[in-house]
Amino acid sequence: MCWSINFTNLHGMVSFVKLSPMNFDWVNEYCLSKPATEATFPFDETTCVWKVAGKMFCLADIQDFNTIAVKCDPDLAVELREQYEQIQGAYHMNKKLWNQIELNGLSEVFISEQIDNSYELVVQKLPKKLQQQIRTNNHDN
Repeated sequence: MCWSINFTNLHGMVSFVKLSPMNFDWVNEYCLSKPATEATFPFDETTCVWKVAGKMFCLADIQDFNTIAVKCDPDLAVELREQYEQIQGAYHMNKKLWNQIELNGLSEVFISEQIDNSYELVVQKLPKKLQQQIRTNNHDN
């Protein structure tokens, strides 16, 4: 679902604005609610990268926020791209492992599942001791 509003700008002209049901604050809060996560800007001042234990699991342009990129199992990545027109290989990323997801038209539940899957894929690649610490922190919350 996507909403729109019309408003009169400073020049007296009517402008049309498309509002996404998903916003940066929601994605940011959701990503940061996971154990051992942080939001960083390693590439430039507008690309937010969420990391778990220093490893990327989600990123988005905060200036033009309408997509996120998440890590994905290679077979599932292809399946999702075939099933959803809003999903494609992530720009500037390894397209075998990263999906770019257009947020409009997809539910919060679906988006959160993709973020969860990405987070879990990254955690699974961490050293076992660190995985255990992260999972212990997750159960404490």
